[in-house]
Amino acid sequence: MAMTIINGSSLALILVLSTLVTCKCNAAAAVPLADQTIFNVMDFDAKPNSELISTQAFMKAWRAACDFTGHARVFVPPGVYTLGEVIFAGPCKGTHSIILEIAGTLKAVPDVSEYSNFAWISFESINGVIITGGGTLDAQGQSVWQFNDCKTNPNCVHLPATLHFNDIRNGKVMRLKLINSMGFHLHITNSYLVRFHGLTIDAPEDSPNTDGIHISKSNTIKLSRSVIRTGDDCVSFGQGTNNVTVNKVTCGPGHGISVGSLGKLAGELEVRGLIVKNCTLRGTTNGIRIKTYAGGNANRALGMMFSDIVMENVKNPIIIDQSYGDKSTDSLSQVKISDVVYQNIRGTTSSEIPVQLLCSSKLPCQNVRLTNINLKHIANTPITSQCQNVNVGYTGIQIPSPCHGPSS
Repeated sequence: MAMTIINGSSLALILVLSTLVTCKCNAAAAVPLADQTIFNVMDFDAKPNSELISTQAFMKAWRAACDFTGHARVFVPPGVYTLGEVIFAGPCKGTHSIILEIAGTLKAVPDVSEYSNFAWISFESINGVIITGGGTLDAQGQSVWQFNDCKTNPNCVHLPATLHFNDIRNGKVMRLKLINSMGFHLHITNSYLVRFHGLTIDAPEDSPNTDGIHISKSNTIKLSRSVIRTGDDCVSFGQGTNNVTVNKVTCGPGHGISVGSLGKLAGELEVRGLIVKNCTLRGTTNGIRIKTYAGGNANRALGMMFSDIVMENVKNPIIIDQSYGDKSTDSLSQVKISDVVYQNIRGTTSSEIPVQLLCSSKLPCQNVRLTNINLKHIANTPITSQCQNVNVGYTGIQIPSPCHGPSS
């Protein structure tokens, strides 16, 4: 039913494409170990379980694998390795995906002056990479969070992400644990066909700007069967995010799953084709949030489906906030939101207004649909909905009661 009410069949096209795209990383993972050449970081003078820094050993092992034309696997044995800024760069010479198997624990040098780039560990310009192994990436963010001033400085510089992916095609990241990132745990941009599966992301509830996964300027990204506990958004979709599926993710604590914020920069790319399904949010400040700046710059966000979501003591389960960054009650946001479906969303909330659709008076939200919404207050307090500048329709169960009229 939900597929038929999205203008332009955006979501239908996404689902068709998701069944057609293939990833050469699957073939690489199936290659027998005997047919792979192993590049062990120990052979490049990595120093586990010591205070010596192994950055150059890891980069040399990667370079050797990247220049190899056969099936290559970079192996990090069990042990604890201290690393400064690491850049794994392509393009690589082979036609096969490189496997990076992390069986040990990587620890970041806890000094922000060591990092000149966007991240602790970066992957750049690679076609075909698999990162796996069951290991842990510990960015030791607790040593640098004191330098984060983003709450008071709107032009702040974010601290380094644990993993940064730029210009990656055909990638897969699975069975890893990321803890205590300095900034974002995962940041993916300018990339295509990358899948994240079986991840555990963990940081304290009060850790600043430690988003679990931030996606921007990327197409055909999939996140599944992961657990994210953090101090900011579990998953955030920035400008230029297209054709992304989030499935079976448990989130909380944190700020929930967010589209945006959008409209801050001139010339931003539109967000289109998001599917978030079968997820659970626990104790988060928001559930499913779309946020745009109150004034800001023009953009569009359209073709989004949020379905089969369980809320457990979530403050704002469903919220569109087009006055982000401004306490004004009348948003003049220039971001056009349309074709949004919320369906089969149930659970508990700590808010008396768990459904808030607060859109721009300059560009009202169009074609927003709520189907089978069943929310209850944790203290059995009466709850209600709030809407402004939105064209909204309802079917099925509606608790709280729906707003009335096209712009209530």
